[in-house]
Amino acid sequence: MRAEVISIGTELLLGQIVDTNAAYICRRLAEIGIDVFHRVTVGDNLDRAVAAIADALSRADVVITTGGLGPTEDDPTREAVARAMGLPLVVSEEARRHAESLLARAGHEAAGESAVRQARIPEGAATVDNDRGTACGFIAEKGGKAVISMPGVPGEMRGMMESTVLPYLRSRMGNAAGVILWKVLKICGRGEASVEDEVRDLLHCRTNPTVAPLVSLGEVMLRITAKAGSPEEAEAMIAPVEAEIRERLGDDVYGTDDDELQDAVVRLLAGRGLSCAVAESVTGGLIAHKLTQVPGCSAVLGLAVTSYSNEAKREILGVPAEVLERHGAVSREVAIAMAKGVLARGRADVAISTTGIAGPSGGSAKKPVGLVFVGLAWRRGVACARLSLFGTRTEIKERAARRALDLLRRHVLRRW
Repeated sequence: MRAEVISIGTELLLGQIVDTNAAYICRRLAEIGIDVFHRVTVGDNLDRAVAAIADALSRADVVITTGGLGPTEDDPTREAVARAMGLPLVVSEEARRHAESLLARAGHEAAGESAVRQARIPEGAATVDNDRGTACGFIAEKGGKAVISMPGVPGEMRGMMESTVLPYLRSRMGNAAGVILWKVLKICGRGEASVEDEVRDLLHCRTNPTVAPLVSLGEVMLRITAKAGSPEEAEAMIAPVEAEIRERLGDDVYGTDDDELQDAVVRLLAGRGLSCAVAESVTGGLIAHKLTQVPGCSAVLGLAVTSYSNEAKREILGVPAEVLERHGAVSREVAIAMAKGVLARGRADVAISTTGIAGPSGGSAKKPVGLVFVGLAWRRGVACARLSLFGTRTEIKERAARRALDLLRRHVLRRW
């Protein structure tokens, strides 16, 4: 079965609201084996909404709309669905009573016209109860196709999906019901082109499961997607592909699905009984923030210092004044001294530090914006990585924090 999702609302096109509804609907449809090949966003314009719905019906078995079911004249969904399907609008007494009850409860005495407007649905359509709002949804069928319309309020839409829409779709699919499962492998330390070179044959020579690359700030992801009759079958199809990718990419794969680098680092340190300490300058506490987002972080992180000024580096971390004067705050020598200082003060097994220039000003020919040093210190040695990063100030800080966490992760993997 194929479905299309149409989000209706001018506020979406203006960027005033992020469309989380479509992402949620597509995810839930995939879980029950329904393909979604198109998503459309259209403003609160009747003619354009009619065209979008008619176009979607020409391709899909089921069209799901969200938004545009409010009580005002600029809510076009009911009339748009009726026109696109060639059906008249009628008043659902069930939907009218529901709207009147909730409006009266909220103290709206003159609720009659508002309730009637929200109760109009295409003739023959079934209402979808809304436990959280005044506007019921509806399911209209014609010629073997269906349009399912729900409000744009996320909580209302999700309640309808769970209680009515998903069961309806499962029953409509019958024996053809299946699942679409995916697993995302998260990769750090390689660029997109390098990752694609390693798995090119898997990207272009498979239909089920498929492998597709995704890119985020500072990392690459590979999504493995399988369509099967059951979750167990899909997982069995994904497993050998995942194993092959891990074999090729090795330690570059740090986690799966919702994992973040900090999750991998905390999990690794805890599993090996190690503690860490952090000293930050250019990243301004971002590494510590990421680590402390992970439940159980207190078992591995003892001390985190943001030493932005030279005075703080000297007085808190013990960076020698002569090192700062000779090499400057943004240098290999200072990064190492910061890591050694926080290692000792935190009585940790391993420590990382960052110092650099995030911009947009402050750079020079010898030390340009984006230059970052990441120091590593442990009880038997030190190391330092020089990074040349790019982007806005925020992006440079984010990239530096991610690379620092990844360097810590790789160091622990290799030495403990």
